Amino acid sequence: MLIIGIDPSLTCTGWGIVAKSGNRLTHVANGQVKTDAALPLADRLVTLDRELTDVILRHRPDSGAVEEVFVNKNPQSTLKLGHARGVCLLALARAGLPVHEYATRLVKKAIVGTGAAEKAQVQAMLKVLLPGVKLAGADAADALAVAIAHAHLAGTAAAMAR
Repeated sequence: MLIIGIDPSLTCTGWGIVAKSGNRLTHVANGQVKTDAALPLADRLVTLDRELTDVILRHRPDSGAVEEVFVNKNPQSTLKLGHARGVCLLALARAGLPVHEYATRLVKKAIVGTGAAEKAQVQAMLKVLLPGVKLAGADAADALAVAIAHAHLAGTAAAMAR
């Protein structure tokens, strides 16, 4: 099973794909979609959609997971993040993938063991869980963490929903 994790942002959206076979996880790919801040919002959203769709078509994941929105101190930033997140959810849903959402603290807890983990701790644990992984950047690392959290939590979430 291939899982794509997405860390949404209007500036730089991270994506990461892992393969799950039983309890084994393998890194497939990771990257970032950057948009030009000088462009209008609608154009930036089109860029995000086009590039994510390309990644989905290239790798053909079976499932998608997206990090939930956190509230910023700046309402305008939160709104822009919400737009980008909506595009991410749409790209996955349009591809026919089941879409799952995870809070940042839950992702950190699944990867490091504590919801208060720092980014450096998450990145260090990714290198343990996915030996030899070359990270395309911090946002790609966060996206891989979302994919891994989904791989670990999906069965638990399904069991809890029953």
